[in-house]
Amino acid sequence: MQISINDLTQVYKNGNRALQKINLEISSGMFGLLGPNGAGKTTLMRILVTLMKPTAGAVSVNGYDLQRNRREIRSMLGYLPQDFQVLSKLKTWEFLDYVARLAGLRSKNERSAAVDEMLENVGLFDARDRRATKLSGGMKRRLGIAQALIGHPQIVIVDEPTTGLDPEERIRFRNLLAELSRKDIVIILSTHIVGDISSTCMDMALLNKGEVIFNDAPEKLVQECRGHVWQINALDSELEAIKEKYPVISTIPSENGWEVQIVADKLADFKGEQIEPNLEHAYVYRMEYGLNNK
Repeated sequence: MQISINDLTQVYKNGNRALQKINLEISSGMFGLLGPNGAGKTTLMRILVTLMKPTAGAVSVNGYDLQRNRREIRSMLGYLPQDFQVLSKLKTWEFLDYVARLAGLRSKNERSAAVDEMLENVGLFDARDRRATKLSGGMKRRLGIAQALIGHPQIVIVDEPTTGLDPEERIRFRNLLAELSRKDIVIILSTHIVGDISSTCMDMALLNKGEVIFNDAPEKLVQECRGHVWQINALDSELEAIKEKYPVISTIPSENGWEVQIVADKLADFKGEQIEPNLEHAYVYRMEYGLNNK
């Protein structure tokens, strides 16, 4: 599977430029789309799932043109929107059965087996007879994940999928996607949670203000941050001054004050030591220091 995005641009009627000449090549496996709220991630997802027509540019999916072959592309898709809603009056299994039928599973026995398997995979089998509208927020999110996956789609697009999930549920979801990514399918994971990208994705893009400012393996983003992450052992009286001067990643209470992790090109006015970066450090460093030309 291959998705090619060429000079994709979206300008809204009010003049807001949500996307500016996006160019990406997305192959089979897990692709992470990372960026702050308002970066243009949801706009890009809505275009890819054919819910919005772009102002300019082109998208092809395995040779199909997004504008001319919408029906063919839709038949390949599984989608979890950020604002996922369930149908009222349907039990959990009935809702998933309804989605499976829309996805093309005509056999009742085939649908029943697929529904039970997916409910088990997302930890909702014991709630299968509960009305979908009565599920907790986290359980509804899991049901949303299930409906995106049940038709065995070739392209899975999930927008902020772990919002509302507790740590155990988040890990379960990551493991489920990791297993799927071994097959010849494309999984696009759009999120502002860095941990969702670092633990699952082999390739990623970083969006900011509608533009791609990084597109490569997460390890490459981490590598460019090496030498720019510092840990300062700060006194209580120093903490506010550090926050004003540097982007602070974490503050941990210590016996004599605070262990503060910051990103910076150079460390001045405070004593600290360089530490090994992770993707969260690299993300903040790129966003704060605007390394658009690297």
